[in-house]
Amino acid sequence: MNSAAQRIWGLIYRHLCMYRRSWPRLVEIAYWPTLELLIWGFTANFFSRDIHAGAAVLAGTALIAGVLLWEIVLRAQIGVTFSFLEEIWSRNLGHLFVSPLRPAELVAALLCVSAIRTFIGLLPATIIAFLLYHYDLFAPGPVMVLFFLNLLVMGWWVALGIVALLFRYGAGAEALAWTIAFGITPFACVFYPVASLPSWLQPVALALPAAHVFEGLRALLLNGLTDWAAFGWAAVLNALWALAAIAVFGAEFRRARIRGALTSIGE
Repeated sequence: MNSAAQRIWGLIYRHLCMYRRSWPRLVEIAYWPTLELLIWGFTANFFSRDIHAGAAVLAGTALIAGVLLWEIVLRAQIGVTFSFLEEIWSRNLGHLFVSPLRPAELVAALLCVSAIRTFIGLLPATIIAFLLYHYDLFAPGPVMVLFFLNLLVMGWWVALGIVALLFRYGAGAEALAWTIAFGITPFACVFYPVASLPSWLQPVALALPAAHVFEGLRALLLNGLTDWAAFGWAAVLNALWALAAIAVFGAEFRRARIRGALTSIGE
């Protein structure tokens, strides 16, 4: 294992140890996805059982799928930002950057921790969806991997943008770690098509990869069609937004280092 991989693994291991020794942290990871699924799952049951129409059944299925997949974005984003905030709260950020750890290695470690948190957080919800609502998230087959990857990457670049704001504004921006991804939800078109939005808001939605992902999801679940164009747009937009987020992250990190803010963030 080369030195860069060792440094990345060392930071990942630090976070894994925190979760291994704290069952409340593990519960918190799965709490919100499970709660959201229960609320919207029973709503979907109402559509499918009490409203006797085939379209209502399909709408309920799309609702449960939307809840589970949107949680990928939320968990991926919170996984990165919460792990970064852990370093701030423990006054460890300055120690990290007087070590040989490079910014890219910090980001790589945070993304790995985020992926682990996302998997742990969604696993109970996925099992509950199958047991309570008879919904198999993986029934559509390998195409679901494309949904997962696009939404995971979107959560990551949103998180990098938030971390950049933390570098710039310090503890005053902590609230953004919990609010930005939720604020995007109305424009991500998780539960309704882009056409449902006012015409002046539709370009905003179409600028987000999630809107294309969920349009593709509905086409797959309701019509049995794989919308490859939607996947293509989602991938292109993810690449553009990710490059922008990386550029902003790099600029704000350099600014914070010049100002000496790396040791004072959170104070």
